Amino acid sequence: MNERKKGLLMVCMGATMWGGSGVAGQYLLQDCGFSTEWLVVSRMLLAGVILLVSDACMYRESIFHIWQDKKDALEVLLFAIWGMLAVQYTYFACIKAGNAATATVLQYLMPVFIVGYTALKNRKLPRYLELICVGMAVGGTFILVTHGSLDKLSISPLALFWGLASALAAAFYTMQPKRLIRKWRPTLVVGWGMLLGGLALSLLCPPWNFVGIWHPLAGLTYAYIILFGTVVAFGCYLGSIKYIQPAEASILGSLEPLSAIVFSLLFLNASFGIMDLLGTALIIGTVFLLARRGSE
Repeated sequence: MNERKKGLLMVCMGATMWGGSGVAGQYLLQDCGFSTEWLVVSRMLLAGVILLVSDACMYRESIFHIWQDKKDALEVLLFAIWGMLAVQYTYFACIKAGNAATATVLQYLMPVFIVGYTALKNRKLPRYLELICVGMAVGGTFILVTHGSLDKLSISPLALFWGLASALAAAFYTMQPKRLIRKWRPTLVVGWGMLLGGLALSLLCPPWNFVGIWHPLAGLTYAYIILFGTVVAFGCYLGSIKYIQPAEASILGSLEPLSAIVFSLLFLNASFGIMDLLGTALIIGTVFLLARRGSE
């Protein structure tokens, strides 16, 4: 397996587990009464510790070497707060206000922000295909949010706000840590990002202030979120950036909304109408068009 194929496989694995994590999170937030803050802070702290311990065991190197360079240290802090913590909180807040499938689809407006940022950075207008993709993404979001009617929204304004914020945060954490990951390694960068982001949120929401209903199924669901939906998923996704471009990672991660929809149908008895499917298809369609461009 060459490096590009390895990167693509890692993206697919991470995205699928993320989709399952969103559905699991919806169950805990809506059916078990977990608070968004507690779920995010406990998830980040535990996942951060697991990743850093795993990194130390696998590479037999000090996990503190990354702090010796001031530039690396600053980038880790930015990644932890504006990347990892921001995307975790906004995503689960959107699930709390809406549902896992909608939150995941809205997060996949991320390529639009990346295309816009790249155009501004390079001072060059997006290509014709990119403009078409932006139009499709905006149109898909409009259909998903309004179902074609301007009289009312099909999701709450709060869910829409958190969904758009999640897409912006996801674009940042996809692009920002590329240099760090290539210099160091995914487990180290993601581990510190998780741990520091969790510690920052702990100042506002201590992890011992639990809110919710705890039972065996809730425990198994929570364990899935920590181990597979966080540790393995983030490691695969951000690790893929070592082999492929950030834009490709964000685009080819389209399995996440697809898996979230499938898991919602299977485990949460969710229902999706024609307008929901049309809006989702337009947003995910941008992913495949941009992926095709990236492979040319």
